[in-house]
Amino acid sequence: MVTFFFIKGISDVPELQVPIFLLVLLIYLLTLGGNMTILLLVCLDHHLHTPMYFFLVNLSIVDMCSSTVTLHTMLLIGITGNRTISYLRCIAQIHFIGWFINEELLFLTVMSYDRYVAICNPLRYKMIMNQRICALLASVCWVLGVLEITPYVVLVTGFSCYNSNVVNHFFCDLLPVIKLSCSDTSMKEIVDFIVSMFVLISSMLVIFISYFCITLTVLKMPSSKGRYKAFSTCTSHLAVVCVYYGSMSFTYIRVRTASTVSTNKLVSVLYSVITPMVNPIIYSLRNKDVRLALQKALRKPKVFKLGV
Repeated sequence: MVTFFFIKGISDVPELQVPIFLLVLLIYLLTLGGNMTILLLVCLDHHLHTPMYFFLVNLSIVDMCSSTVTLHTMLLIGITGNRTISYLRCIAQIHFIGWFINEELLFLTVMSYDRYVAICNPLRYKMIMNQRICALLASVCWVLGVLEITPYVVLVTGFSCYNSNVVNHFFCDLLPVIKLSCSDTSMKEIVDFIVSMFVLISSMLVIFISYFCITLTVLKMPSSKGRYKAFSTCTSHLAVVCVYYGSMSFTYIRVRTASTVSTNKLVSVLYSVITPMVNPIIYSLRNKDVRLALQKALRKPKVFKLGV
């Protein structure tokens, strides 16, 4: 039995530790700043008080939490030089990382349904996606995310011994920790693969069906201007879906079957570090409403007065 794990990190080269720390710190600050900007803009601008931006706020919260859980280990290593992490902290990190990955998948799926209703049923959009339904969908996403990660935590805590306590990763990820066990993990890895693929494929299927119906509806529109306007409301979400699901698909199809440790780390960086950072950039660059709200906030800064 082990009481702590040793995180190898991205690189063992001493000369690279300071540049890696500065890069990770920059990425973390950009992630927090970008997502916090989206959150504040949606809260302050009443034009953004719509179901689409309500779910975008939830996605921004997920991205900030995901980056904090993933990158705090690397930041602590850079500050203290201590690469050890307790057993309970490692298990907790696996739980929270898996939870926020599930949340990202679920909210991207719900956002695709929101776009489907907005374009395919525009006259009934406000009635279908009312405040109660939006709050219910968001609550279901948060609860399902916790329930889906429970089997993974059970997998890890069920190990009786470990061959080593050195995790060849930059955080406590499920698969690297499973491979350290001295027990037969083949069945547990199969269960992990099946559950992960079920969650991934089911959410991808909902998104595919939503965009298939959206495409059919857009193609039936008589004017090119109407088609462009309708599809432009989906481009930001579609770009995020392609980036996130592309990296996640690669993770579960290739990394979990036959891949090197460096490949595993590279793909993990893509979906757990880069995606939360670029999400607010994609939504601010590709979304006219967000750009207008940002310009309005920068042009007319509000002065808050404290009163007794």
